[in-house]
Amino acid sequence: MAFSFLTQELAIDLGTANTVFFMNDKKVIDEPSVVAFDIPSGKAIAVGTQAKLMHERTNPSIRTVRPLKNGVIADFEAAEVMIREFIKMTNRKRALFSPNLKIVVCIPKGSTEVEIRAVRDSCEHAGGRDVYMIFEPMAAALGIGLDVTAPSGNMVVDIGGGTTEVSVISLGGIVSSESISTAGDVFTYDIQQYMKQQHNIKIGEITAEDIKITIGAAITELDETPEPYVVSGPNLMTAHPVEAQVTSQEIAHCLDKSLVNLEHSVLNVLEKTPPELYSDIVRKGIFLTGGGALLKGLDQRLSKKINIPFHVSEDPLRAVARGTCAALKNTSTYKFLLR
Repeated sequence: MAFSFLTQELAIDLGTANTVFFMNDKKVIDEPSVVAFDIPSGKAIAVGTQAKLMHERTNPSIRTVRPLKNGVIADFEAAEVMIREFIKMTNRKRALFSPNLKIVVCIPKGSTEVEIRAVRDSCEHAGGRDVYMIFEPMAAALGIGLDVTAPSGNMVVDIGGGTTEVSVISLGGIVSSESISTAGDVFTYDIQQYMKQQHNIKIGEITAEDIKITIGAAITELDETPEPYVVSGPNLMTAHPVEAQVTSQEIAHCLDKSLVNLEHSVLNVLEKTPPELYSDIVRKGIFLTGGGALLKGLDQRLSKKINIPFHVSEDPLRAVARGTCAALKNTSTYKFLLR
């Protein structure tokens, strides 16, 4: 095609915590989903990593916004600004012209028509000419190399920042699924609450997230126990600075209730799965993707509770983005998966 160089193809994993852009099979953007606005002028002054550095550290004239909540757009204007700025970043080397944009963006399975329309509109207003949608569980399955078109059952549990998507896939369709809000953000909140109640220390979202990434665990007895995490912050009673050591065992205890919700969701979906597909899943195991899959010992905990092997996919954090990229490269092959 003579003018194919004028068309730019972008695969977007628009996540509650992170947004990932792939272009020509290469990851070009991997930034936190945060926008910082100057309140007097209403203009965006930073997006991504720069805005995340300002999060919870702003003065009264700056506000930081996370445009997505529970996997869907909560702030339409901020989402549009964020997508547009990220697209600009990918075009810095090609500043002489503005190419036509063909975009495939992933959305949670539980999205309503209104939420789907909001994502499509945000992408179109940010410059997208052809905008397609793919459901996150399908993108995650493609991203870890599963044959989603085969007459065989595959089960994927994608634990993102805002939602956990539990789905059974067969013959290019989602047979049974459940979308719950127990995901990375809830784990972070659990850690904040635990530090308040058990250690009398007030910590911010960023510190709680760092604790989760560094020593977050789903079981108390790990093969390799990480070093305790030293937390410093104000004492809730006196406001004096205090330090406390937190262990992975404590984090496993504080996340227990949320992880039980996750187990129930997996069992609910298995209950609704046809028997032939169920036997395929028992034979192959269940695949974990998303940032939440990196919780230490999560696969062991779920395997023990549900009696089916669980596998953490390779680079689970980027599985959805890789699958969205695969769908973008082969839009004709995967047309039936796109909306």
